[in-house]
Amino acid sequence: MYYQKCYDAPIGKMIMVSDGTALTSLVFDRQKYYETEVPKDCIEKYLPIFDETARWLDIYFSGSEPDFTPVISLKGTEFRSEVWKILMEIPYGEVTTYGEIAKQIAKKRGINRMSAQAVGGAVGHNPISIIVPCHRVVGTNGKLTGYAGGLEKKVELLKLEGITLKYI
Repeated sequence: MYYQKCYDAPIGKMIMVSDGTALTSLVFDRQKYYETEVPKDCIEKYLPIFDETARWLDIYFSGSEPDFTPVISLKGTEFRSEVWKILMEIPYGEVTTYGEIAKQIAKKRGINRMSAQAVGGAVGHNPISIIVPCHRVVGTNGKLTGYAGGLEKKVELLKLEGITLKYI
């Protein structure tokens, strides 16, 4: 059974989803892949994890870096999980590129190269927006590329963190 609650972010309505214990999804309403991240049989219910997540988001949207992370549960393929773990290591206020993440994975796996496009696919399917900071990944030379929540939201999130890119 999955549960949901809405969060009114300054840049758009978000849907928090939980399995009853952990946050399993945090997405913008009707974003790309919404249907796969918010189960159709989700029911509205109060859960402490939603309060914890809302508190984290309130701190984040006030322009500060939260000093805690809500309990999250990321379910995906081994490759996606590997990418999402790297996303969690990108510091607040900094960005990296799809290519850099690909190089990290290639090095870890002992292979010559990894596809930046494959990394982009995994980043794009991140089920927990903002907390798992996929918005901090940009293209080569800081070029802005897709964001499941919409490119305009990615720009706002980067600006909120004080990140200035020549393409913003």
